[in-house]
Amino acid sequence: MPFHYDRTVHFADTDAAGFVFFANFLVICHEAYEESLSASGIDLKTFFADNGVVVPVAKSEAEYRRPLFCGDKVRISVKPALLSEDSYEIRFEMTRLGSPGKSAARVRTEHVCIDSGARSRKALPGPLSAWVRAG
Repeated sequence: MPFHYDRTVHFADTDAAGFVFFANFLVICHEAYEESLSASGIDLKTFFADNGVVVPVAKSEAEYRRPLFCGDKVRISVKPALLSEDSYEIRFEMTRLGSPGKSAARVRTEHVCIDSGARSRKALPGPLSAWVRAG
């Protein structure tokens, strides 16, 4: 079941034309990712600390469908899916609240779990694997 994160678009998210700056869509989606991890019981301090395992973003793609402006209320759905024992994707759907069914953006990220010392792929740790599988 997807996790939902509601947020207001801030002035700092926008460019000189008043639209959300394209790179900030990824920032907003990453906020939703962090909130989803936290809601599932994963301690973010531990998760983002280098404890021998890191999970970097290996690929990202975005489709910008409708502009968002300062003050807009948005809902971001977070839907992880397992790709292999050491990687997963997250599909994000961003919609303006009050405009149901009208997607403002679709973002997809791929994450790979690696041993931080050897830089070799490693199976997802238990809590992260459970989070992905629950998505």
